[in-house]
Amino acid sequence: MEMLSTVDWARAQFALTAMYHWIFVPLTLGLSFLVAFFESIYVKTANEEWKKITKFWMTLFGINFAIGVATGIIMEFEFGTNWSNYSWMVGDIFGAPLAVEGIFAFFLEATFFAVMFFGWERVSRRFHLFSTWMVAVGANLSALWILIANGWMQFPVGMAFNADKARFEMQNIWEVILSPVALSKFVHATSSSFIVAALFVVGISAVFLLQKRHLKAAKRSMAVAAVFGLLASVFVAINGDESAYSVAQRQPMKLAAMEGLYEGAGPAPLVAFGLINPAKKAGDSSPAFLASVKIPGLLSLLANRQSGSFVPGINDLVFGNEKQGVVGAEDRIARGRMAVRELANYKQAKTTGDDLAASRALTVFNNHQADLGYGYLQSPTAVVPPVATTFYSFHLMVVLGTLFPLFFLIVLYRLFKGDIEDCTLLNKVAVGAIFFGYIASQAGWVLAEVGRQPWAIQNLLPVGVAITPIASGNVQTTFFIFLILFTLLLVAEIGIMVKQIKIGPEA
Repeated sequence: MEMLSTVDWARAQFALTAMYHWIFVPLTLGLSFLVAFFESIYVKTANEEWKKITKFWMTLFGINFAIGVATGIIMEFEFGTNWSNYSWMVGDIFGAPLAVEGIFAFFLEATFFAVMFFGWERVSRRFHLFSTWMVAVGANLSALWILIANGWMQFPVGMAFNADKARFEMQNIWEVILSPVALSKFVHATSSSFIVAALFVVGISAVFLLQKRHLKAAKRSMAVAAVFGLLASVFVAINGDESAYSVAQRQPMKLAAMEGLYEGAGPAPLVAFGLINPAKKAGDSSPAFLASVKIPGLLSLLANRQSGSFVPGINDLVFGNEKQGVVGAEDRIARGRMAVRELANYKQAKTTGDDLAASRALTVFNNHQADLGYGYLQSPTAVVPPVATTFYSFHLMVVLGTLFPLFFLIVLYRLFKGDIEDCTLLNKVAVGAIFFGYIASQAGWVLAEVGRQPWAIQNLLPVGVAITPIASGNVQTTFFIFLILFTLLLVAEIGIMVKQIKIGPEA
C-alpha cells in the first residue's frame, strides 16, 4: 500500500511539473518565430516601428523563456529522484536525446540568446537577425529531441534488452530519431504551439486596441500573428490526422479510450459529441455513453485508412477477440509473467554457473520479451487508461482546434476592412482566446500522457515498476513544495508580463 501511494504521488508530482512547464513551452516555441518574423520585416524595410514591435515581443519572449527553463530543469531531475528504476532500465536510450538536446540545441539557443537581447547596437542588423532566427531554431530543436525521447516511450524501437543487466540498451539511434511516432509528436506539438503563440500576440494586441493605444503597432503585430496562426491551424489539422492514425496503429487502447469505444466494430463510428457513462467498466453490459452523437463509419476510415475496417475496442484489447485476430491483455499477461519468470531463472542459472539452463531460460525469455511489461500487471483491466479523462481531453482539443482557424480568418478580414479597432466584441474574444489556446494545448498533453497509462514504456515497463522505492511522504512533501514554487513562478511571470504590456512597444 505504501508503494502504491508512492506511485500515485510521484505521478501527481510529475504531472504537476509537466503541466506547469507546458504553460511556458508553447509560447516559447511559437513566439520565437514570430519575433524572428517581426525583425525580418524590420531589416527588410528599415522601418523603426517594426524595431519597436520586435523589441516589445522579444521582451515578453525572454520573460517566458526564463521561467520555462526553471521548470524544465526540475522535471529532468525528477527522473532520478522519483523514477530511478525507469532511469536504470531505459536511461541508455532515453538519456541520449536529452543529452543531445542539452549539448547541441540548448547551447545553440543560449549562445545566440545573448546576442539577440544585448547585441542591438553591437552587431550588424543582419547578424542580429541571424541570431534571432538561431534562437527560434534552437528552441524548436530542443523540443525535437525532448519529443524524440517521449515518442520512444510511446513506441519503443532501436533497442535491445540486456538480460545480464536487466536494462534496455541502444542499438540503432536512427530508429529512435526517425520513429514515426516521435516525428509525428514533434510536428503536432510545435505547430499547435505556434497557434498558442499566435493567439497570445493577437490577444495582447487586442488589449491595445481596446485601450486605444499603440494602434499601429497592435494592428501590425496582429496581422503577422493571425497569418502565422491560420497557417499553423491548417497544418495542425493535417498532421493531427496523421498523429491519430499513428496512435491507431501503435497504441490501439489509447484510440479506444479517445473514442469511448468498448466494443470493437467494423465499420466503427466516430463520436462527434458524447457524455461518458462514469459507471461503465470493461466487460460489463452498461452503455458507454449517457448521450452521444456519432458519425457512422468515419473512425474506421481515419484509424485504418479503409472504410468499413475493424477497429478494436477496449473489451477486445482486454479480453481478446479471436475472430478479429486481437490478442487480449489476459493472454499477454500470461506471456509477460513467463518472461519475468524466465528472466529470473536466467539470472539464477548464471549465478550458479549452469550455462545450459541459462541458455534455455534466455531463449524462452526472448520469445516472450515483447510482453515483458504485462507480467507486472495485476489484472487484464489494468491496461485500460482513465477513459473519461482521455475522451474529454481529446474532444476538447479537437473542438477548440477547429474554431481557431475560423477566429484567425475573422481577424484577418476585419484587418483587411480596416475597422478592427472598432470591433469591441471581436477584440474581447481575442483576449479570451489566449486562455482557450492554452486549454487546448494542455488538453493535448493530457491526452498524450494519460491515454498511454499504465505504461511508462509502452508494453515494456509499467509505471508501478518504474518508481523509486521511497516513502510516499517524501514525494508528498516535495509535491507541495513544487506546487507553491511553480505557482509563485507563474504569478511572477504574469505580473512581469502585465507590467511590460502596460509599458507597451513605444518604450
